[in-house]
Amino acid sequence: MAVDRLSLEIPDRSITVLVGPSGCGKTTTLRMINRMVEPSEGTITLDGVDIGRQPVNSLRRSMGYVIQNAGLFQHRTILDNIATVPRLLGWSKDRARTRARELMERVGLDASLAKRYPYQLSGGQQQRVGVARALAADPPVLLMDEPFSAVDPIVRKGLQEELLRIQDELGKTIVFVTHDIDEAIRLGTMVAVLRTGGRLAQFAPPAELLTSPADAFVEDFLGADRGIRRLSFFTSETLELTKTPIVAVDSSAEQIASRATPEVPYLLVTGIDGKPLGWSEPGELTAGEITAERLLPYGRPFEYGKDSLRAALDGAVLSPTGWAVAVDGTGRAVGVVSQQTIGEAIRRAHAEGHRDEKVAG
Repeated sequence: MAVDRLSLEIPDRSITVLVGPSGCGKTTTLRMINRMVEPSEGTITLDGVDIGRQPVNSLRRSMGYVIQNAGLFQHRTILDNIATVPRLLGWSKDRARTRARELMERVGLDASLAKRYPYQLSGGQQQRVGVARALAADPPVLLMDEPFSAVDPIVRKGLQEELLRIQDELGKTIVFVTHDIDEAIRLGTMVAVLRTGGRLAQFAPPAELLTSPADAFVEDFLGADRGIRRLSFFTSETLELTKTPIVAVDSSAEQIASRATPEVPYLLVTGIDGKPLGWSEPGELTAGEITAERLLPYGRPFEYGKDSLRAALDGAVLSPTGWAVAVDGTGRAVGVVSQQTIGEAIRRAHAEGHRDEKVAG
């Protein structure tokens, strides 16, 4: 049995992620929602209406559906791929294509790609076309079956960000299948962990899932680093930044010397535009001698106030100096923070979280 006595209420205008090991019934569950798989027993309702009583074709057309590798029609242009469902619903060609052009812009596809064919696009671009096609008739429900699993990690992250942006704008009810717990934690408003045999192990918001796994199976599936994942829900805006060790590439010898302090043994060098170039030890810097070759890499910066404590900790660990670089939305350095300070912020966040749990309990 692929799915066994699954009882689940999916919240409206949110992203519900189905996650679990291979063969646990994730895709079968998704396909039962649009009746690509008919349940042998039980009832699935949409807004209180039994979907088994609705004509299957009209049901499927009322739901967007995105699969791995996009599933595009190879003989149709990108514009006509996106316009497929509106045309099936009786829209005129001009109206459907106008809608398709609007959606190309929404999902981040250049208008110049409209007349190309799927084989002429990259994997990431094809997945964007798939998302646009699923949104074309403005369906209230969007079903997504491992849509980003076939692309490389960098493209995947971009597609995830795009989906969150679109969801913030449109507020669809999305059911998303993945085998990747990091993707589930990042995207899900609610996460349903299924165990082998199609049974529900736990259904909870990501933060609760990481804090209080229901049993040993869920804890094992979340992995040994679930504590690190939990940091994704703590904001970096609580960090106390220091600006003292930041010097511009055109600073004078006196300005450079004034930035050297015992607390921060390195200086962060920025370009004239304020964007970080790298770290240098204070004693090695004199005016006019700053070159990229002499600078240590600054690791991965984090956007202060927007990114999480996990991103800040990652930046500090990746930096050869042990200090993370904080930037604003334009990429300009706004401060630096040590691993020690990040650790103190993590302890405070955990303590506050425990207090909140006790109050709620």
